[in-house]
Parts: sequence; structure tokens; C-alpha cells
Amino acid sequence: MGERGTEGDGVKILFLHGWHSVPGGVKPTYLKDHGHTVINPALDDDDFEAAVRIAQEAFDQHQPAVVVGSSRGGAIAMNINSSDAKLVLLCPAWKNWGTANTVRPDTVILHSSSDDVIPFADSEELAAKSGAKVIEVGSDHRLADPEPLAAMLKACHTHVEPIQEEDFF
Repeated sequence: MGERGTEGDGVKILFLHGWHSVPGGVKPTYLKDHGHTVINPALDDDDFEAAVRIAQEAFDQHQPAVVVGSSRGGAIAMNINSSDAKLVLLCPAWKNWGTANTVRPDTVILHSSSDDVIPFADSEELAAKSGAKVIEVGSDHRLADPEPLAAMLKACHTHVEPIQEEDFF
């Protein structure tokens, strides 16, 4: 094992699923199929604090280089101590759950302006408060189409220079 959270060419990623989603969905499978080691714990849907504890335990045990959080999983990612791991947030539901309301400036936020579950403006506000980058991608809340999946994969690469929006298109 090289630097923290890397194995061979792949990156160790903690994937935190959304509310009423399950481990092994389209997005973590996409990352795994592209050579990454994906830790994808089952998060409690009814108890946010329990979900945060499960995520923190998985982070502490596996020490991933990247934490990806989808929707409610994005709020969970914001509320764990992720040390210097890169954060990639997909339509983060940070206004719905938890107390964190900022992220590190190197965080990448992917969100569809057509999202009918979590307003795109929430991600714009989070990015503005934090100096993070928000990338508009996809056609709905799921971000499970080829374009947002490719953008998520690119955002997870920790060996690249800081992400620029033009890097995605």
C-alpha cells in the first residue's frame, strides 16, 4: 500500500449512500468496476446519528483517501471527521440532516440543476460558504447516468491537480 488510501492504481473510497438507498448500488459499483476499492456500509435510515457513527467507524477502520456521499450520505460525510480525505458530494442534503454547514475548499460537489429532491441552490450556497467547487451535471437527483458517473469517477482521483469545471467536459 502506497500513500494513505491507495492500493495499486485504485483509490480506497468510502461511499455513503442516500436515504432509503442500499449498499452496492449503481454509483459504488461504477467506482469498483473502475478499479477502486469501495467501502460501502449500510447506513441507518431512521437514526442520523447512528448513520454518522457507522460512517465514522468505517472511515476509522479503512482510512480511505476519498469519501463520496450521495444526498443524505453527503450530509453524513460532512458530519464525520474525515481528516484530510477528499470529499466528493453528490446532491448533498446538508440542509436536511446534521449540523455541518461548510466543507473544505478542496471538496467537489456534483449536482443536477434539474434535481427535484434537493435544490441545486443548496449546493451553490454550500460552495459559496466554503470556497468549494460545484459542478452542474446530470439530469436528475440520482446522478446515475453516464455523464455524472464519469464526473464522479474523475472527482475521486486524488492524484490530479485541483479540479476545474472544464476538466469534466
